Amino acid sequence: MPIFSQLVDVLAQTLMIYSVVLLIRVLLSWFPNLDWGSNPILSGISSITDPYLNLFRGLIPPLGGIDLSAFVAFLALNLVQSLLEQGRMLLASSGLG
Repeated sequence: MPIFSQLVDVLAQTLMIYSVVLLIRVLLSWFPNLDWGSNPILSGISSITDPYLNLFRGLIPPLGGIDLSAFVAFLALNLVQSLLEQGRMLLASSGLG
């Protein structure tokens, strides 16, 4: 398998793992009593996902107390994953991957 195809595979798997971590972050945000600062696991999840979520929080204000930025963040991540999958299929069909 050529190096470019392997790189696309690794990137696709990384984005899949990031999607799961992001989902965990969003689900845990429904529990307002969690102490994100003192728990190292929660702090790690927050430090990995919050910079990405903050990109969308600046664009979309909360509507009625509901933060829609996570929804848009998932859509953007899904779009990138779909583009990677299409690129991988294109590489495979052209004989380069």
